[in-house]
Amino acid sequence: MARRHKRTDADEAEINITPMMDVVFILLIFFIVTASFTKESGIDVTKPNAATAETKERANILIAIDKNNQVWINRRIVDVRSVTANVQRLLAENPESSVVIQADEKSENGTFVKVMDGTKLAGVDNIAIAARPIN
Repeated sequence: MARRHKRTDADEAEINITPMMDVVFILLIFFIVTASFTKESGIDVTKPNAATAETKERANILIAIDKNNQVWINRRIVDVRSVTANVQRLLAENPESSVVIQADEKSENGTFVKVMDGTKLAGVDNIAIAARPIN
């Protein structure tokens, strides 16, 4: 006569979740690497309206000029005279960089010209000016 083996809790099959955790971890890494992060200038700038405004996909260096004519690069205030040195440093990190200047509509034209001139002196040819498109 065949003996029947009575099943106990210790004999039940366990689900091994280690491979599933590996897959989730790899997916997480994939999404982090492929995600596109939006760079912000760090301040709120009211951009002027422009009929010819176009969307620029990527800008590596963002320079903002607020309504008080303070110049911001990488979320910190810099002196207008040091724009060239800051842009040169950022260009050394990424030589293919493009620059977007976001000037508040209440900022002075002279500050904008100084920032643009400093950017050109740093060796950047690809400069864009941020504006809101007219709907």
